[in-house]
Amino acid sequence: MSVRHALLALLSDGPKYGLQLRNEFEARTGEVWPLNVGQVYQTLARLERDGLVVADDAGAEGPQRLYRVTRAGRRELEEWLVTPPDLSAPPRDELVMKVLVTTEIDGVDVRAMIQTHRRYLISVMQQWTRVKEDESAFDLHLALAVDAELFRLEALVRWLDAAEGRLKRHKVARRASVARPTARERETQ
Repeated sequence: MSVRHALLALLSDGPKYGLQLRNEFEARTGEVWPLNVGQVYQTLARLERDGLVVADDAGAEGPQRLYRVTRAGRRELEEWLVTPPDLSAPPRDELVMKVLVTTEIDGVDVRAMIQTHRRYLISVMQQWTRVKEDESAFDLHLALAVDAELFRLEALVRWLDAAEGRLKRHKVARRASVARPTARERETQ
């Protein structure tokens, strides 16, 4: 998530104070991504250093500074909005990593581990679904954020299903190759 670009987007509506930006960021993201006010001010300082925002009251510090986006900031925001994220490399997902590194460890029941994680993911999906049912009719931003999280969790469950199936097929193929003599072994018999 690019806090830098999110703040530029919020400032494109007009000048805002740092605390106001934090509150608006949390409201627009359905309050599912809390933002530390210190991070807001650090990001604003970087944006100001890069010439993407200016503070109307350059002499004041912290909450007394009213920030607005510059032309260069608008150009960067516009470029960010139309540039697809780089998804060419898989993210370092902890769950995926667990499965990948444990497939060959003796004594680890990868299938049981997958089942445990699948149950957990489904439980989290049920929690998000309840949040969505209770609140999302009143909050568009929350509904959109919850939908994104539900789709992400569903994709992980589907990946676990696929991984479990692949592990089973691999185990069966491995047993078959061990049990079947090679052509050279058949010739010597």
